Amino acid sequence: MPQSLGRVLGLLELLQASPAGATVGQLAERLGVDERTVRRYAGHLADLGIPVEGRRGRYGGYTLAPGYRLPPLMLTDDEALAVLLGLVAGRRAGLVTTAAAGETALAKIQRVLPAALRARIDALLATLDFAAGRPAPTRANPDTDTLLTLAGAAREHRPVTFIYAKPGADPAVRGLDPYGLVFHGGKWFVTGRDHDRAEVRTFRLDRISGAVAGEGVFEVPAGFDPGAQVAAGLAAAAWRHEVSVLLHTGLDEARRRIPATVATLVQADDYRVRMTARAERLDGMAQMLAGLGWEFTVEKPAELRTEVAALAARLQAAAER
Repeated sequence: MPQSLGRVLGLLELLQASPAGATVGQLAERLGVDERTVRRYAGHLADLGIPVEGRRGRYGGYTLAPGYRLPPLMLTDDEALAVLLGLVAGRRAGLVTTAAAGETALAKIQRVLPAALRARIDALLATLDFAAGRPAPTRANPDTDTLLTLAGAAREHRPVTFIYAKPGADPAVRGLDPYGLVFHGGKWFVTGRDHDRAEVRTFRLDRISGAVAGEGVFEVPAGFDPGAQVAAGLAAAAWRHEVSVLLHTGLDEARRRIPATVATLVQADDYRVRMTARAERLDGMAQMLAGLGWEFTVEKPAELRTEVAALAARLQAAAER
């Protein structure tokens, strides 16, 4: 799409977003052009039959005629590509609440694109693939109404109640002050103050139903980071073994290599970082530690030292073949 046409459509978008109108100076600043060019663009819109009304005076500007309904979708090439790739990536990652919603949204946007642009984007989508070795995460899609209800309550700082169905337990009514929503590993989470336990807890949205926002408001603790809270909770999941290891490296380097969802990292002394985590299999933990390439000291459990020694023996045997 020519740059000038993109800016003409940009003027149309700005007027659509400003029902009361905007001055020529404001429009020129937003579009990155001079005021004379804004007037020319307004003339182009009028030539296309769009009822752009001018306002006279020192602060004259433009507005759209009251009641005028703009076309539902007008995208530049770059915008259309961004939206469609966003839908494809969101569908693969599990961000959409249902697979059908992603498919129908994709089809609707493709249908209203200009023929030439649609052909080019169809070619891209037909040949697009994702790198091997990192499969799409297991999806656990929440109910759309649940997601939007919790999001609205978190933004407005309103408490919610919902039914939570955890595997192996009877569904129970829970009350929560939702501090924020987090998407990780194909799953949606909400974290906040659990009314029953009077502490911060994290819940999976695909296990929530019947979410209802209540009355009143709450305050989110200063500096609270929902993403960090969920990551720490996943790292401390109730696996079989509790692990503590001293890594002979710096804290910044350790954080670059070890995700917060895998382990908690704190500075132990001037030369070492303490890594704490939970693991279901200690042989996998031994392999991870060996793969980091740093010296380390196992604090607990003692069984992890046995697994490290067994791994070292296997590697030594492989090297001598």
